[in-house]
Amino acid sequence: MDVLSSRILLNPKDPEVTTAFYRDILGLAIYREFPGGTVFFLGGGFLEVVGRGEEGRTRDVSLWLQVRDLPAVVAELEGKGVEFDREPRREPWGLNEAWLSDPDGTRIVLVEIPADHPLRVDIRDHPDR
Repeated sequence: MDVLSSRILLNPKDPEVTTAFYRDILGLAIYREFPGGTVFFLGGGFLEVVGRGEEGRTRDVSLWLQVRDLPAVVAELEGKGVEFDREPRREPWGLNEAWLSDPDGTRIVLVEIPADHPLRVDIRDHPDR
């Protein structure tokens, strides 16, 4: 399979509220808008808020968003009234994470990768790996 592009589709119960959350609270940049939906830039992919959902939240899906400076992002979002489901902490796997939820309850995991974490090690510098 040759994947040319990808995006995550969210079908919220209230599209206007969810679109405003991702646009105004998280501050995601808009890639494009069309009747019935908005597509946001999401690092190397896209997040599309489209249509209307019926089921509501599920804890089986999370958005994993890597940020440069987790304490700064948390402070900015708290300044906008965001309440975190879990405050920032170092996880046993070595990543710094803070958890929040969108208006439908979709978990958003904000992640900062510490400088000494294996995910930041350039394997080109370590040919034995």
